[in-house]
Amino acid sequence: MMALGDTLRTLSLAEAERLPLWRRPIALLAVMAFAMPIAFATWSALLNNFVIEMAGFDGADIGWLHTVREIPGFFAIGVILLIIFIREQVLALVSLVLLGMATALTAQFPTLGGLLFVTLLSSIGFHYYETVNQSLQLQWLDKKKAPQMLGWLLSVGSGATLVAYLLIVVTWRTYDLSYDFVYWVAGGVTAAIAVFCFFAFPQFESPNPQTKKMVLRKRYWLYYALQFMSGARRQIFVVFAGFMMVERYGYEVHQITALFMGTLLANMIAAPLLGRVVALFGERLALIVEYSGLGLIFLLYAGLYVFDWGPGIAAALYVLNHIFFALALAIKTYFQKIAEPGDIAPTAAVAFTINHIAAVFLPAALGYLWLTSPVSVYLLAAAMAGVSLILSCLVPRHPEPGRETVFARAVAEPAPAE
Repeated sequence: MMALGDTLRTLSLAEAERLPLWRRPIALLAVMAFAMPIAFATWSALLNNFVIEMAGFDGADIGWLHTVREIPGFFAIGVILLIIFIREQVLALVSLVLLGMATALTAQFPTLGGLLFVTLLSSIGFHYYETVNQSLQLQWLDKKKAPQMLGWLLSVGSGATLVAYLLIVVTWRTYDLSYDFVYWVAGGVTAAIAVFCFFAFPQFESPNPQTKKMVLRKRYWLYYALQFMSGARRQIFVVFAGFMMVERYGYEVHQITALFMGTLLANMIAAPLLGRVVALFGERLALIVEYSGLGLIFLLYAGLYVFDWGPGIAAALYVLNHIFFALALAIKTYFQKIAEPGDIAPTAAVAFTINHIAAVFLPAALGYLWLTSPVSVYLLAAAMAGVSLILSCLVPRHPEPGRETVFARAVAEPAPAE
């Protein structure tokens, strides 16, 4: 039995290489990647049915719920203040506990006001975890191996989500489960894994101390722009794609979860392969392919309402959309290649805030537009994908400090901080 003092030791990444594989930094990243989706994926899988059946939501209500859910993402910049007092690794685990416990309580609040409150709590946990987790990934992973490793971590998360979905599909109708029971179990498991990680792993020290203040640099402008457009475009899919399957096509809990399962199986296979694609062909080509594909998919979503192609086509588009989204790991590795080593943590927080600027108002505003014209919502998403495509063409084939865009000339040494 390992002593508490051993688990709380601070080790450099070089020292951590002498630990058993299951206690190394990559193992912690993998366990956290597995733990987070158990709560979040369960919450997402049940949400549309829960809010329609138990709380009587319409398109405007679901828009407001997702607007509130994104507010903590807008304030992810607060992570910079927190890491002055709390190690990033500890903050990630505390955030996972908050996500798990808030998920467990979701079914206790079957009203608009109650769901807005508990969703806000779970969202704080989710967004602060994601902010710090991205920072730790970029600090702990070698640049040459990062695309492949990020692909594998995505696959681990997809595997956890698949387990959650499979259990819902198999047990929901067979055992006549309640929303209350499923939310309690999923949230409790995520919180328990986070507590285990706190005691099972040492504290890992990154080789480059992180700047503990807000960092905004002009040479990162393209990264900021890509993050902004990614957040705006993704909101439309997250808010309305699953909601459409329930509202328009009458999907029940086990059916929508089965759709999510198919999506996750595809992602588990595709994510590691896409990571290799990014490593071999570069971030520029990966992003161009992603945004071209997403633009076409959103146009086809609009066509669902014009030509009524049916739930089969809608389900296929849902799966394809998720596969293209997996290529977004290229934004992370693009930044890793152009960043000053000490900028990773504060810039991850700033980027999350930028990513969520549109998310604060888009879901609520588009919720009202959805009531009159779902087609317009998806056409707007296609236009956003087009803007992202233009931005992706500005990413150089071999990004590095001093060559952040196709307009910048390469320099021998990293550009000075601005």
